[in-house]
Amino acid sequence: MQITGSITALVTPFAAEGSVDLPAWKRLLRAQLDAGTQGLVVAGSTGEAAALDTDEFRLLLGTAVAEVAGAVPVLAGTGFSSTEKTVQQTRLAASLGASAALVVTPPYVRPTQEGLLRHYLEVATRGDVPVVLYNVPSRSGCDLLPDTVEQLLGHERIVGIKEARAEPERMQALLALAGERFVVLSGDDPTACRAMLAGAAGCISVASNVVPHAYRGLCDAARAGNAEQAWGLDRELQAVFAFLGCEPNPIPAKALLSALGACEDILRLPLLPLSPGPRSGLAALAALVRRLDPPAGAAATANSD
Repeated sequence: MQITGSITALVTPFAAEGSVDLPAWKRLLRAQLDAGTQGLVVAGSTGEAAALDTDEFRLLLGTAVAEVAGAVPVLAGTGFSSTEKTVQQTRLAASLGASAALVVTPPYVRPTQEGLLRHYLEVATRGDVPVVLYNVPSRSGCDLLPDTVEQLLGHERIVGIKEARAEPERMQALLALAGERFVVLSGDDPTACRAMLAGAAGCISVASNVVPHAYRGLCDAARAGNAEQAWGLDRELQAVFAFLGCEPNPIPAKALLSALGACEDILRLPLLPLSPGPRSGLAALAALVRRLDPPAGAAATANSD
């Protein structure tokens, strides 16, 4: 199993009455595969995991595993503030066929580094599936330090980290730990090109929801060390990255996918649809996406099934 390259942290589409929109979910999955996406994350923060119940988690992950049919890894977001809840969700993901669990540092509770170490060892030991660590201090309120990551490398089920801090020094410290058994992935679209040119194995991306074909091209160029081509693609995508960061994720992503005809612009409280200010630029962004990613644009609008 190679968890590398262009990996999409998928949004969860909802229908007008608030349920999971299963036809739209299947369309999103197929569009990603058709565009060459190399991995998928189900029920991460982009997928509004905190607002999903257990039956919906089962539906989304089970459907994704069946639709993908082994073509690419399917990672399940399983992180909770409680270690025991995280273990149980990780075991559930394993039973549903997930390739790995993407486990965010426990949100809100702000554990010490020793607490983080013991948390991840417990999840990896009891979770029945490989674990990708996920560090995003801006959301979780705690920072998984490289020294703690190094202590986790000896566990056979801990296979990688998604690092969402943008500082190059943090990425360099983690890249020193990478090897055959442990991959370092960017979790920050605006700086992912730099990270991959420095040696990161790929990116778990929000932007690849809307520009999956173009994002695969960026990852391929950067991972091959083709800096000129990679930076050129990165410059073209910066307007998309900026828009997707204008309000909390996945608000802008859902709005843009809706403008492309891929799913409804429906979120669950406390998230609300995109505000009027940034919404005024939505049509222009949708036009840019169609220009940058015509295969994805065609797939998004082919939703008659």
